[in-house]
Amino acid sequence: MRKGYLAIVLHAHLPFVRHPEHSFALEERWLYEAITECYIPLIWAFEALVNDGVRFRLTLSLSPPLLSMLTDEFLRQRYLHHLHKLLELTDKETWRTAGTPFFPLAQMYQARFRRVRDTFNAYGGNLIAAFKKFQEAGCLEIITTAATHGYLPLLFVNPQAVAAQIAVAVKLYRRHFGHNPPGFWLPECAYTPGIDAYLKKHGIRYFFVDTHGLLFGSHRPRFGVFAPVFCPTGVAAFGRDVESSKQVWSAKEGYPGDFDYREYYRDIGYDLDLEYIRDYIHPDGIRINTGLKYYRITGKTEHKEPYVPEWAREKAATHAGNFMFNREHQIRYLSRFMDRPPLIVAPYDAELFGHWWFEGPQWLEFLVRKITYDQEIIELVTPSDYLRRHPCNQVVTPCPSSWGNKGYHEVWLCGANDWIYRHLHWGADRMVELANRFPESSGMLRRALNQAARELLLAQSSDWPFIMATGTMVEYAVRRFQTHMANFIGIYRQITENRVEDGWIEELESHNNIFPEIDYRVFTKD
Repeated sequence: MRKGYLAIVLHAHLPFVRHPEHSFALEERWLYEAITECYIPLIWAFEALVNDGVRFRLTLSLSPPLLSMLTDEFLRQRYLHHLHKLLELTDKETWRTAGTPFFPLAQMYQARFRRVRDTFNAYGGNLIAAFKKFQEAGCLEIITTAATHGYLPLLFVNPQAVAAQIAVAVKLYRRHFGHNPPGFWLPECAYTPGIDAYLKKHGIRYFFVDTHGLLFGSHRPRFGVFAPVFCPTGVAAFGRDVESSKQVWSAKEGYPGDFDYREYYRDIGYDLDLEYIRDYIHPDGIRINTGLKYYRITGKTEHKEPYVPEWAREKAATHAGNFMFNREHQIRYLSRFMDRPPLIVAPYDAELFGHWWFEGPQWLEFLVRKITYDQEIIELVTPSDYLRRHPCNQVVTPCPSSWGNKGYHEVWLCGANDWIYRHLHWGADRMVELANRFPESSGMLRRALNQAARELLLAQSSDWPFIMATGTMVEYAVRRFQTHMANFIGIYRQITENRVEDGWIEELESHNNIFPEIDYRVFTKD
């Protein structure tokens, strides 16, 4: 038996963005870029491992908004159009760069995007089927998160809002995967005591917290973050390991900042002549990332050297070996003081791999291969694997915490976004009122009640206050929040005044079509 465990957890999430009213929606590109640069390259890595007979165990969280967008036929067709334009651009680039140092890179992108297209079509445009295949093969453990990634501690003013976020997520997961999720990614790793009771109601066995959420728990955990604890409810909490996180997360101290890796912030969408690139950016001439990036990080300088894929691939292999080496030493040291094999939990945003860190999927594949064949200390496991092997764990109540800046709730409750919460709390109270007032309904009334629930859930997304706090795309985040709250208020008034407008409800159903099987009664007060 190996001396310790490593649990790598990838959290894949994007806010629900769907704008059929616009022929070109800038924010929809978040999804298209993630599919092209992250989700499909991760599928390539998993396929390569499976095809070579490499056994591995990883944990993947797929958020309900992401599941909804990946199965939306309208967004699938728009993605194919986006991919067609990318391929058209790479064809132009192979001509433009001929005879220059960038020609091999243009050819690389041309081949890469063709492969993306082929993979997308091979799964019939259904990437969830790909991830499900790896789960059924015993390689992935897929878990869920809150319905619209709501920041649960700040919604807990009305506990039914938290209950609804969890219940809707579990129902959607069950629809796609045929069983309840074994685990739950708390949005932003944000915890406050009591949330676990709602997870327990749905048979969820575990969740994740940030390091201090466990270390400052009551009572203090004997093994720190290197073993899970049970909350008094019996739901397990796993804590994040700081060292393994920093090596991958940090742009300054971590691997992604290596000078041989691709430079994210130099894209031909900004570098090339506007007339040449106009058909591949925003129709209004707003420059955006195209995904074609020809430079490596080079150093802390404005001068950038051409990207060399072979150098980057070699660095990814080296860094995978270094990560494994460091985890081996951690485990050797920790095993001297523990009565069980230590567990290192390494959670990351999935979009880091491939989108922000272009070589991330390669690094992950190298790491899995090295752990499988090049050492005898570490075993890759999922949280469920650990709990099956070690069912007896200390009882601890984690402390309120998140993995945001400074470790608590400041990012999602600050001067830039605090104004939203009085509206969210009012909306939750009104939705509970409607659910209890109409325990039975049918026809257009039922559809209106279900749409009210959708609009409120969409307003509760943690993405909007996060964007407001960070100062990027603030106007869009404010507009999305205000639009969903206005829709909710309008539906609430129509229902309570017995004047539901069929046409408007149908329009909202078509536009904000997340959770087609939602039942508004998830907001019914216990």
